[in-house]
Amino acid sequence: MTKESSDPRVARTRRDVVDATAALLLERGWDGVTHAEVARESGYSKATVYTHWPTRLDLIRAAIEQICDTEHHPSATGNLEEDLRTALRDFAADLTDGHLDRLLAGVVERSNTSEVVRELRGRLYETGTSHMREVLSAHLDPADVEPSLALLTGAVLVRVTFEGRAAGADFVADVVSRVLSAIDSRRVVTP
Repeated sequence: MTKESSDPRVARTRRDVVDATAALLLERGWDGVTHAEVARESGYSKATVYTHWPTRLDLIRAAIEQICDTEHHPSATGNLEEDLRTALRDFAADLTDGHLDRLLAGVVERSNTSEVVRELRGRLYETGTSHMREVLSAHLDPADVEPSLALLTGAVLVRVTFEGRAAGADFVADVVSRVLSAIDSRRVVTP
């Protein structure tokens, strides 16, 4: 461990700056994150921010890593339909209430510009869908997991991002029911 990494002042500075960056990213989107804004929001000088995060992408990567590392999902009960409803409502709430739709839009828009951004896109998707993937994996044939996950998350993404509408409990219940019905119909063997 280096002296810098064990210095509590450096750790506090890093935490404060990353917290400020994450808040800006969620409130204002990718374009709202600048060294000047992060310095203003965190209370540190631009020189301090540039010292630890030389590029805006460095700031954004640290913020996204923090957002992903602090994400919490509800516990599974063992009931497939109820667990999927809960997980999908949680996903929808993260998109709308947590403003992750702005974060995702910025990452998707820039994913062809940098390998780092492509990795961040993958990390966000993995974090956002990990609970649903676990629930599906516990109950479904492995071949059904990824297509079901895409249908569930895709429905919510379209509803929230493209339609600009809430993905409420009734909508989520309907989507889950349709996906599970489609899986059940594939399991029926016709003579």
